[in-house]
Amino acid sequence: MEKYRVGVIGGTGMVGQRFVTLLENHPWFQLTAIAASSRSAGKTYEEAIGGRWALDVPMPGEAKDMVVLNAETDIDRIAAQVDFVFSAVDMKKEEIQALEEAYARRGCPVVSNNSAHRWTPDVPMVVPEINPLRAFGLEQVLVCTYQAISGAGKTFETWPEMVDNVIPYIGGEEEKSEQEPLKLWGRVENGVIVNAAGPSITAQCLRVPASNGHMAAVFARFRNKPSLDEIKAAWAGFQGRAQELALPSAPKQFLHYFEEPDRPQTRLDRMTEGGMAVCIGRLRPDTQYDYKFVCLSHNTLRGAAGGAVLLAELLCAEGYIQRR
Repeated sequence: MEKYRVGVIGGTGMVGQRFVTLLENHPWFQLTAIAASSRSAGKTYEEAIGGRWALDVPMPGEAKDMVVLNAETDIDRIAAQVDFVFSAVDMKKEEIQALEEAYARRGCPVVSNNSAHRWTPDVPMVVPEINPLRAFGLEQVLVCTYQAISGAGKTFETWPEMVDNVIPYIGGEEEKSEQEPLKLWGRVENGVIVNAAGPSITAQCLRVPASNGHMAAVFARFRNKPSLDEIKAAWAGFQGRAQELALPSAPKQFLHYFEEPDRPQTRLDRMTEGGMAVCIGRLRPDTQYDYKFVCLSHNTLRGAAGGAVLLAELLCAEGYIQRR
């Protein structure tokens, strides 16, 4: 098949680097443009990165000699070269909004990893697969998340203060965790997205000394309380649209449940199905809620760049993004 031409805006940061690696040898997408700030523009990608390569896989050879464009002043040039762009820019919220809107106004679809437009009423938030427990009438959720330092775009080399340390605060993360799922589960009315009325979600988010992989301890209450076996069966049998279409980046089994009492573990399980699966364990009754369990996902694969690539595959497969 003829590949879609793809650009990465903000290609020199950690998530941008992840986009570049995921596009190497992608069966549907061809990386044709990398853009970043004026500091990097005009340099080859390898020169622009310098000693800041943050991943544990090599820089793709096809990207090394690509000349980095200016994400803000080369918009027309970039839009003419690509069918759509991934956005991973690190700027102020208002600047990100303006930049992404500038690409969109030129007819260039934007698949964004950023949170800047998540509350724009007519900009959808999409996850190709949704946890099937909603079928049981999920009413209340309490979640505590333990988030890796790559979620802040850091490594232990660039953030040595995180070694042997926990920070009980991640700016804006708790509000996002409580509200964004309601938009994901919302509906379209009169051209805007109206949030779902529930479930009620409360969250605490902590930064922990792990390189990659976000863990969550979840407590849930249901309107139609299922049995333990029904929950496990729902997880085991779940197939989202990404699996139905057999998209290139989709895990064959989205949800993996571990019966062992000490799993999932970050180091052992974050790369399940190439880092695109969600791992679950320790499902059991709770004294205040109906059930509690833990889950784990790779935050820069399932959560950031990999999730965006999977979403782009879905949008292309369903005809929302077309070759220009």
